[in-house]
Amino acid sequence: VYSVAYLVEKGIKPEDILLLTFSRKAACEMLRRAALILLDERCNKVSGGTFHSFAAGILRKYAKFLDLSHNFTILDRSDSEDVLNLIRTKLGFNKSEKRFPRKTALLNIISKGINKSQSIENVLYDEYPQFIEWREEIKKIKSEYSGYKRLKSLLDYDDLLVYLKELLTKQEGLRLSLAG
Repeated sequence: VYSVAYLVEKGIKPEDILLLTFSRKAACEMLRRAALILLDERCNKVSGGTFHSFAAGILRKYAKFLDLSHNFTILDRSDSEDVLNLIRTKLGFNKSEKRFPRKTALLNIISKGINKSQSIENVLYDEYPQFIEWREEIKKIKSEYSGYKRLKSLLDYDDLLVYLKELLTKQEGLRLSLAG
């Protein structure tokens, strides 16, 4: 909040400032507070939102650089769990005599691996030791999930951030206009 107010007060054009948070509500509240500090409306021109909404907007604009469709659909957590459950069932892992991870646990394992840049094995050993015996099956589900999303032009929340990072890394030589 103070950084945004400081930048605006020092003459940075509000239109050139981007404030990213993890929730839309937090972004709105931060911009409201910055405006209160300055006692004017300049902060209303600051762009604010979530990391995921920002990533989605950039990816739609530059999808061709990642061989993605610009009109991809974003899966929320519930949708992602349902896709994983569909794959789990299709592969027959739902009929196991021993307890196989349910869709919520599968999504947690896969997502933690992505967010921590760790292998499925490491996530299982560190946080889900009760499912270690299923590591190969979980890796198979992760692979099928990735293929399914690619085939159907779907991105989950992790994909938004991973693909944005890939785009920015891949295209560092290309000047991307992030504004507008």
